[in-house]
Amino acid sequence: MEGLPDAAVLATRLKNTLLQYHSIEDDKWRVAKKMKDVTIWRKPSEEFNGYLFKAQGVIDDVVNNVIDHIRPGPYRLDWDSLMTSLDILEHFEENCCVMRYTTAGQLWNIISPREFVDFSYTVGYKEGLLSCGVSVDWSEKRSEFVRGYNHPCGWFCVPLKDNPDRSLLTGYIQTDLRGMIPQSAVDTAMASTLISFYGDLQKALQKT
Repeated sequence: MEGLPDAAVLATRLKNTLLQYHSIEDDKWRVAKKMKDVTIWRKPSEEFNGYLFKAQGVIDDVVNNVIDHIRPGPYRLDWDSLMTSLDILEHFEENCCVMRYTTAGQLWNIISPREFVDFSYTVGYKEGLLSCGVSVDWSEKRSEFVRGYNHPCGWFCVPLKDNPDRSLLTGYIQTDLRGMIPQSAVDTAMASTLISFYGDLQKALQKT
């Protein structure tokens, strides 16, 4: 394993960071974009010179199906319109891996294709699940991609109290795309990308 920290230590640290984000008070967030079923907020990130985004919406399916479509695996590439490839580089346990994925260009290719190498971890949370990740150093790079960096990010998914067949999905994303891009372009793209994420995920689940 390419000098990565111990997987159990990294997993615990990552989970605790996401729990901390999940407890940030509502008045610290500012609405970035709102659609009928999904709201995106943002606040300055403490990790880098960009924003921590929060996304929340209701998905019409049970928790396990939702998270199976989000975490690394065969489903994700089928429905996520931004993702162009996904490979598992290291497997630790069933719920823990290092993955490499690539994304398509955005904003009329102002943002060129990116590559990410992330440690991913899925764990129980209350009556639901948390799937979270963070980028790790990986020496092998491909020249056709700019290597982006995901600071701690993740998705909390819990059943709705009054209807357990539907799920409340809350995500925290803070991506440093790197390269020569104005931060304002990144922020615009991120809010729109997160709205699309919910729509694409819901459509994919309706097909299953």
